Amino acid sequence: MNNTLREQVWEILHDVYDPEIPLNIADLGLIYDLQVSDQGEVHILMTLTAPGCPVGDMIADEIRDRVMSLPGVQDVQVEFTFDPLWTPERISEEGREALRAFGFPV
Repeated sequence: MNNTLREQVWEILHDVYDPEIPLNIADLGLIYDLQVSDQGEVHILMTLTAPGCPVGDMIADEIRDRVMSLPGVQDVQVEFTFDPLWTPERISEEGREALRAFGFPV
């Protein structure tokens, strides 16, 4: 696995925001798994804050566009799962601090 590329992908995921919550998808805990092959194939297993969330395709498109811009990336697959369902407990401590700053009770 290409660890440097994996770190770059992880950084990009911190720049993709859920349009309904002022927090990036990584700190929200939406990313369940991230795999990067030596051939530059990226697979992201993620969830949304709720099944049927209308912004899922938009988030996936933004992820694909941003990750494909990285040198060495050949393909990006974004897969959604709702097993397990997302809960606010998945939010990182950094994410909790950011949400509190926006007045969200977490």
